Amino acid sequence: MKRPVFIYVFALSLLLTALPGFSQTAGAVDGAGRSRGDYLTVKLAVMGPGDELYFWWGHLALIIDDAVTGTSRFYDYGLFSFKNAHFFTNFLMGRLLYSVGVSPAEANYRVYRNSNRDITLYTLDLPASTKEEIRRFVENNVLPENRDYLYHHFKNNCVTPVLNIIDTATGGQFRAEYGEAPGRYTIRQHVRRHTWFNPSFDWFLNFMMGQDIDKPTTVWEEMFLPQELGNRINEFTYTDVNGRERRLVSSVEVLNRAVDRPAILDVPRKQWPRALALGMVTAMLLCGVYALRRRRPAAGRIILGSVQALLGLFFGVVGLALFFMTFFTNHDYTYHNINLLYINPLLFAAVPWGIMMAAGKGQGALNAEGRPAVRSPGWYLQVLWTYVFFGGIATMVIKLLPAFYQQNQVTLAMVLPAALVLSRIPRWVLTRRKPV
Repeated sequence: MKRPVFIYVFALSLLLTALPGFSQTAGAVDGAGRSRGDYLTVKLAVMGPGDELYFWWGHLALIIDDAVTGTSRFYDYGLFSFKNAHFFTNFLMGRLLYSVGVSPAEANYRVYRNSNRDITLYTLDLPASTKEEIRRFVENNVLPENRDYLYHHFKNNCVTPVLNIIDTATGGQFRAEYGEAPGRYTIRQHVRRHTWFNPSFDWFLNFMMGQDIDKPTTVWEEMFLPQELGNRINEFTYTDVNGRERRLVSSVEVLNRAVDRPAILDVPRKQWPRALALGMVTAMLLCGVYALRRRRPAAGRIILGSVQALLGLFFGVVGLALFFMTFFTNHDYTYHNINLLYINPLLFAAVPWGIMMAAGKGQGALNAEGRPAVRSPGWYLQVLWTYVFFGGIATMVIKLLPAFYQQNQVTLAMVLPAALVLSRIPRWVLTRRKPV
């Protein structure tokens, strides 16, 4: 995705200076020989997760305190409004229009305190001229003609503009340090460090995300998360435009600590054992239904048909959502998703077949040998789940090729046990046993 226009405006401002950093003469000089930048304090505010889904990964803003005007301004690059024209349509299609805005810092701190969210301030140690240029740059960003940009969850979110500002403020040293340094985790693992506490959404998001986010990352790419940027700036040192070695962060201040909020995991939790346990329990319950069907055929048939109709409805819906997002939207993190090989809109077929089975319809007459003259809904259901089972196995085999690797163990662990029980595989094995 192309970088926002303001990044190029910022870079152009650097080319127009006489020195290799920000202008040394930026800002008016007072009677004491100080420039405007000497009266500025630049901070980063890192906010922890919130209650709403879009706040689960935290937030970040740039703060500029001005001792001359007595103001503290909060520059927020993550603004959006549900009231925007065609917001939900654009969101669905992956065309997310976000904006940068500015407001009083203290008012924002109150909002985050009242929302029970962490607030940590990192004060940046920058030359006066650099701070003044940052102030000019962000003030230009908030102008109506400059404030809007196309948002991307991992490549161009509320952190990205601030990340680029820091890199330019350090003369490119920040990216030189972290641009190629190996990251700790993949994008998927980073996302799931924040979603572990909600098993349902964690499963759904993991199902929807394709193989492109399972590639090794750099530290720079990991800093799409506010807390990752906070951690890195706190350890970073650089050489300023005057040749002075200095730590980027001069102080860290915790304004608020959230109470009783799920923690961000430092190490991603393995979710597939829980999914496998759920899949095995489901498979055992289905085995119980088959046993019931031998003793009470009508009751067993009704339960078995109804369960398969519900499973077809659920997996058909999520499969349709994945199919749509993969082929018809700009949500590129859903692209190249091998889950489509076995969970897709074809599973909607289980709904009518399951209903027909539960209702005892479509069984057909028997032929001269006492066998069904036509295929029953139960037979078609068995074929469908056989397809699901072998489709899932195919995704396990294809992952042996590095180009097709995707972490879909959670989905496989939940789906395959049930699909195996419902498929024709058990019947095929039993009918081919040799008599003892």
